[in-house]
Amino acid sequence: MASTDGRRRAAVLGSPIAHSLSPVLHRAAYDELGLTGWSYDRFEIDEEGLPAFMEGLDSTWAGLSLTMPLKRAIIPLLDSVSATASSVEAVNTVVLTADGRRVGDNTDIPGMIAALRERGVEKTESAAVLGAGATASSALAALSEICTGPVTAYVRSRERGQEMRGWGERLGVDVRISDWAEAEQALRAPLVVATTPAGATDALAGAVPDRPGTLFDVLYEPWPTGLATAWAARKGAVIGGLDLLVHQAVLQVEQMTDRAPAPLAAMRRAGEAALAAR
Repeated sequence: MASTDGRRRAAVLGSPIAHSLSPVLHRAAYDELGLTGWSYDRFEIDEEGLPAFMEGLDSTWAGLSLTMPLKRAIIPLLDSVSATASSVEAVNTVVLTADGRRVGDNTDIPGMIAALRERGVEKTESAAVLGAGATASSALAALSEICTGPVTAYVRSRERGQEMRGWGERLGVDVRISDWAEAEQALRAPLVVATTPAGATDALAGAVPDRPGTLFDVLYEPWPTGLATAWAARKGAVIGGLDLLVHQAVLQVEQMTDRAPAPLAAMRRAGEAALAAR
């Protein structure tokens, strides 16, 4: 168990990293849990600089959060990787154990499931995924747990479609591919997961149906997106990127500190306040 006495360190690594809310969320958790000796920072680290950073860690370090472009680059530097992280070849969490081992995990996937469950989405008969990047593979992994039918992925290129189909085969999900030009059809699905960059779904806002299902838009800045605003206006359920960020951070805090449950409500309040101040 990680000691609450003495100095303990954690941080988020990535590039770019200045925008990351992870320090706000983790520090709020430490305050709520009374972990006065704990600190959480951010470091601008790219793939080239990652090995040297890892070599420089000492016994005060408890864990790391990884964002792009490091989620795959970290894997060869670890002693073990969880089945969840292996399923999508992406690690966003490293726990540094008392005996010096480096253990990788992916909390994005269970964090996504937890965010959906919080809004009452336990199962869905089908789903649509907008986009085909790294977050889309995590979305497929989450959907493999809750979706009983097909998942249609809306993509911009044949290559991306092949990648998503490959992930589906690996994860046991019936993935069907549609061209991005048909993305308006996605909005009729009972669960829509938008994994695209800012602005990519703005043109779809006018196509939201009269009785939409649930939208999970993984962006948290800018927020709300045009699609999320239109969705909420039609009384559809909306889950945002902050929900995902908080739920995955809760799991990171629990793993790094060995204290559970992590203070979800306090972490969410801290994230909302930080976004409001920007």
